[in-house]
Amino acid sequence: MRIMNYINIIKNGIIKDNPTFVLMLGMCPTLATTTSASNGLAMGLATMAVLICTNVVISCIKSITPDKVRIPVFIVVIAAFVTLLQMLIKAYLPDIDKSLGLFIPLIVVNCIILGRAEAFAAKNSPLASLFDGIGIGLGFTLGLTLLGIVREILGSGAIFGFAFIPENYNILLFVLAPGAFITLGYLIAIVNKFRS
Repeated sequence: MRIMNYINIIKNGIIKDNPTFVLMLGMCPTLATTTSASNGLAMGLATMAVLICTNVVISCIKSITPDKVRIPVFIVVIAAFVTLLQMLIKAYLPDIDKSLGLFIPLIVVNCIILGRAEAFAAKNSPLASLFDGIGIGLGFTLGLTLLGIVREILGSGAIFGFAFIPENYNILLFVLAPGAFITLGYLIAIVNKFRS
């Protein structure tokens, strides 16, 4: 029975509580980094790594964290993992560091991570918090990757950098900021249609 609870936590993060299409959290990286499918995937995975680690640590320290300093402690934990992630990306994945640049450190202020720390990790066991991080992280990664795929196909005629549509048929608008809003709006409408 407990395994089913963990599976439901993951399923909720992907479908019912999807941060991109349902909760509409983390819109800054969603709109700014999804110019291509690979950027969306990289940003989603980076955020998921921080989310999982943060959830587990916050769940472990929740009983020793005074209420008055709860939020600052959460932010310090998040910042520590983001700093570690940024150093690893700079050292081992320079192409991702070059394409995402400033958006990696901005994971610290991503409301998804602080929101899950407050709403879930601070109230549940470390194992349940781990699965919540996996579910919400997968939901965010899928959302960003899907948005990046649609924008890259329409704007560049490619998917994950592999071009298959001639340049004459590309719609440059979808690689630019307005294209992010338009694409996200249509994807949210499609997701809402399927959810209802």
